[in-house]
This record gives sequence, C-alpha cells and structure tokens, in this order.
Amino acid sequence: MTTLADYQVFEAGDVALQGGAIFPAMRLAYKTYGVLNARKDNVIVYPTSFSAQHADIEWLVQPGAALDPTRYFIIIPNLFGNGLSSSPSNTGLMPFPAISYHDAVAVQRRLLVEQFGISKIALVYGWSMGGMQAYHWAACHPDMVERAAVVCGSAKCSPYNHVFLESVEAALTADPAWRGGRFVTKPIAGLRAMGRVYAGWAMSHDYYRDELWREAGFANLEDYLARSWDVAFTRRDANDLLAQIGIWQRGDIGQCSEFGGDLDRALAAIKAHVLLMPGQTDRYFDVRDNEAELGRLANAKSAEMHPIPSIHGHRAGNPINNPADRAFINAEISALLQR
Repeated sequence: MTTLADYQVFEAGDVALQGGAIFPAMRLAYKTYGVLNARKDNVIVYPTSFSAQHADIEWLVQPGAALDPTRYFIIIPNLFGNGLSSSPSNTGLMPFPAISYHDAVAVQRRLLVEQFGISKIALVYGWSMGGMQAYHWAACHPDMVERAAVVCGSAKCSPYNHVFLESVEAALTADPAWRGGRFVTKPIAGLRAMGRVYAGWAMSHDYYRDELWREAGFANLEDYLARSWDVAFTRRDANDLLAQIGIWQRGDIGQCSEFGGDLDRALAAIKAHVLLMPGQTDRYFDVRDNEAELGRLANAKSAEMHPIPSIHGHRAGNPINNPADRAFINAEISALLQR
C-alpha cells in the first residue's frame, strides 16, 4: 500500500481481466472516511461515477447525512480510467486494456478483504457509473452485500445509452488531436463538443424550458453552456475519458462469468435489500429499465423503486447544489439503512 496526498493506493499486481488480457501492476486509488468498527459491519462502499474522482463525490459524506462518517466506515474506490486508479494517463498503456465493471469490482473486493479483513458490506451506494458498479457488487458478491442503492443506474447499458455514448465519443475523437488511436495533445475543441453533447442529454426538457440554469446565476442559455458544459471535462485526460466510456458501454451484470450472459440469472442472484432510484427525467438511465429489472429481483431481501421526483435529469442523482433532490436521496438512503 502506498500513501499519497489525500488518498491511498492498493497495489493489485498483475490482474487477469474478464476479457482475457493481463493488466500489469494494476493500482486502485481509494479514500476512507470514518472508523471501521470491531465487528467490521459498518462498511459503505461508494464507487465513483464517469470522470469523477473521490474529491468530486465526497460532498455526500457528511455527519448527519445518510453517508455519515461518524457512524460508518466509508470507502470511495476510484474507478479505473479516472486518472487516479490505473488509467491511460498514468500507465502509458496504449491501447488501454478493455476493463469491465466486473474487473473493477473484483479488485475493489480484494481491497476490502486483503487490506481490511471485511466480509460484509452494509451498503454499496452509487450514482450513474457508480450505480452500475453497485449492481455488479450485488450480483457478483451476493453473500457480501447487505444493501445496494442504485441511483440513476442500471444492470446493463441499454442500447439507447450506448448510442448516447457513441455520440460523446464521436464528438471527442473528431478533434484533430486524435491520431493513431489516441490523443497526442489535449483536444480542446473535442472536449468542448463533448460538453455540448452532454448538456443536451444530462438535463431534462423541463429544465431548459423553465430556465432553471438562472437559479445558478447564469445570465442566459449560452452563458450556462459556455461556463458549465464547455469546461465540464477539460480537467480530465481525454484518453482517460475514452477508457471510461468503454467501461460504461460494456456494463452488463449478466456478463459476469457465473451467469454466462444471462441477465435474468444475474438479477435473480442478488440477495441484498435493493433500492432503485432512477431520476424521473433521466435520459441516460431510463426509468423503464429499472422498472423491468425490479420484477426480476426475485431473491432480493427486498426490492423497491423510488424515482427521484425532479426535472434535473441525470443530475438529480448527484444534487450538489440542489437541496430538494439531496433531501429526497438522504431520506431514502437513511430508510434503506434501517432495513
């Protein structure tokens, strides 16, 4: 284990990936909050979302909130490709191996077992790509996970979601800096185009119709797009972003080896208390996908779906500056932790 600035690194060694490749000297960056109790049963795993690093999502870890570090031992594992865990930008591996959520969760599990001796997880909580990881945790390690909260996520990347990601990748790789299967310099125009594509999908029709961006102090629509979305991804390495797009598109709990591609078998394997919280107006992870999954969680201790009643689209599940959506999520997760 290597100690760095404000996080630690689990050295996983050479890892055999689901796709058959060997990933050399794989490294998982993570941060912990709170104290692991003597019974080691107060554990919450909180995986990161697309392009996010732990610092971007730790706002939800607060005393008195659902993810309360005075009560729980919270671990944020950084998803591969985010620039802290093994990524194109810090390994030099090109082409970057095709990592899956299955691979990510397998290494996260090794961290918990080998580093902390943890055998039970009170809750896996995730938003977006984090929610897809929560689903993989619950399906692939059903005896370890007591509760799973999937916020604006799904068990499988839907065709519609896949097409959205194709548009993001196409916008990014149209930049002239894309050469020979990688970015040779920072693709400024590509990152801006990617942000504009994201803006159209991330927020809802009603959000734009009602001009809710005015509440955040933007003067007009162009001001909102320029200052919010044109720069949204510029702090990240573009090769890293492409690696995470691939992980997202490959997302499918049915592809874990024990299920042989059978999504129904994977859903039926889940034993945890499951809370599905789609955003009512989310266009990435449609409510209908969670509705279809709900009835197939036949062996879960409990399975409920409580959509977030918000017009903030996908962002309803990550409401940093949205008190109403934040209160809804905190109340739902607090109730889940009582089950």
